Amino acid sequence: MKILCTICARGGSKGIHKKNLRTIAGKPLLAHTIELAVRFKLFDAVVFSSDCPELMKLAIDYGASVFFRRDHDLSSDRAGKIAVIQDAHRRSCEYFKTSFDVHFDLDCTSPLRNESDLTNAYKLFKDTDSDLTVTGSQSRKSPYFNMVEINDDGWATLSKEPQHEVVARQKSPRCFDLNASIYIWKRKALLESNQLFLPKTTLYEMPAYRSIDIDEELDMFIVEQILEGKWENWKSGFD
Repeated sequence: MKILCTICARGGSKGIHKKNLRTIAGKPLLAHTIELAVRFKLFDAVVFSSDCPELMKLAIDYGASVFFRRDHDLSSDRAGKIAVIQDAHRRSCEYFKTSFDVHFDLDCTSPLRNESDLTNAYKLFKDTDSDLTVTGSQSRKSPYFNMVEINDDGWATLSKEPQHEVVARQKSPRCFDLNASIYIWKRKALLESNQLFLPKTTLYEMPAYRSIDIDEELDMFIVEQILEGKWENWKSGFD
């Protein structure tokens, strides 16, 4: 089995300006993900995809393979994630002159995953013969109990109607927040569909403190506290 890992990061960011370049816990944000991927011996190649020369240079410095600059039409905030990853897969097969059987994608903005998460997510992927494995943590809010939408008439309604009355959030069906940490595809499943969720999709559950996806400054602050080890005195209660 040939396994490819891609890490994709564009230069633009609307939530936090140039967040993938931001120094966090002593190094650029993207470096935390690249270093883990390079250190993890399962991968036959770790490839970085970006439109930004500054990010590309940093990725090379931290050990990723960088042999193309992402096209402009795949670098805007309108470009779909799957199309970007498909592009990186095809380019990697051509560059390395091989066919990769399995494709991992790791987001820079979710840097708290560790080697055990990679190992266990891959084990789930193999044991269940999944087309795709994603990662997430249990949601703090439930669409069956305390998440609402505003309907066309302007009234608030539950986001998802339960089949039976739910009197407490803990009694509602379990729901998960995707944490954008790890995605694992079979080659065929990745290249033949533009949809994220496939009929044979499994979810590997990660703890909440390793599931923070950086969208705003508060996320950046919390992740830095964890990366600097300031979470160690507290995390035992969250495992």
